[in-house]
Amino acid sequence: MNAPIEPRVFQAIADPTRRRILDLLKEGDRPVQELVSEVDVTFGAVSQHLKTLREAGLVSRRKDGRRRIYRVQPEALKQVHDWTAVYETAWRGRFRELRSRLERDE
Repeated sequence: MNAPIEPRVFQAIADPTRRRILDLLKEGDRPVQELVSEVDVTFGAVSQHLKTLREAGLVSRRKDGRRRIYRVQPEALKQVHDWTAVYETAWRGRFRELRSRLERDE
């Protein structure tokens, strides 16, 4: 049986702003101020989003003087991948069936 799914990961990536932050961090580590300049929300809102991402294990942070630098932790997304992979197989079968029907109808 698969490992239990951590609901915090799914809840964290459900928000478009948090997904945007993850997209920015996949390009490289960034300080909070840089993330704020890239997303259309306040500093406080970005901090809250980062807290949610940290608690879900999707980002880590380190201190650099007075700044906090954030880094994406993509390993936490593996459970999302594993969960959706089960459905990928089913969809592939349905697409093959649809292709067959369309070819017969031609």
